[in-house]
Amino acid sequence: MMDDGGQMHPVEIIPGPDTQRALRDALGCFATGVTLITIESTDGPMGFAANSFAAVSLDPALVLWSPAKSSRRFGHYIAATHYAIHVLSRDDFGLLDRFARDGAGFAGLAFSRNAEGVPVLDQAVARFECRQHATHDGGDHMIIVGEVLRATHRGGAALVFHQGQYGGFNPLG
Repeated sequence: MMDDGGQMHPVEIIPGPDTQRALRDALGCFATGVTLITIESTDGPMGFAANSFAAVSLDPALVLWSPAKSSRRFGHYIAATHYAIHVLSRDDFGLLDRFARDGAGFAGLAFSRNAEGVPVLDQAVARFECRQHATHDGGDHMIIVGEVLRATHRGGAALVFHQGQYGGFNPLG
């Protein structure tokens, strides 16, 4: 909040049903990368945009991501033994609409499949092909830990999500 002198002051939030929007806004202050998680499901290839990706361990190589339990694709993702996490580039922004709730998904999109049959895209700045290692309850989300079987990267400007907006990273130096 700004005072009359234009100074920013912190706003205290006590998490609860009436403060979910304020808590979400506070969490949005942390900039994240944007990923596309792909699986092969009983309904065919699926993609799910997520910004809840993090490295866990180098030895063994583990990463995590967290789908919402309320997602209508949640059952498919929790059942998938293998998946690929694509770190999207700024140029991949258009993929987000394809994989939104009623988007076209993989229809008409060029992709290949890895050794485990998971649909993979070549244009990501990095890709982590994983086997599900563990799952943990995370409130209204599930924390899925994956063992990285293979990783690729080509570099480039990653797509970033911050305070409800998409953009890129500009180095200070």
